Amino acid sequence: MSAHCQLTGAKPGFGNTISHSHRRTPRRFDPNVQRKRYWLPSEGRHVRLTLSAKAIKTVDAIGIEAAVMRIRARGGKV
Repeated sequence: MSAHCQLTGAKPGFGNTISHSHRRTPRRFDPNVQRKRYWLPSEGRHVRLTLSAKAIKTVDAIGIEAAVMRIRARGGKV
């Protein structure tokens, strides 16, 4: 599963892990993405979205219909 949010567009960040001796090794900072299933009443079907934890809270606030409109406006497929 790709660590990418369909609603907010959150992607992994990259940086370094710094050890006690100050050696640097590459690492990834992945967003907290979850697969979540919502009922989409306008289309009469369920949709499965890959959303970050922040985006799940956004869907709870604005509703699934508005969230799907935002995803489609970004060029995403639902």
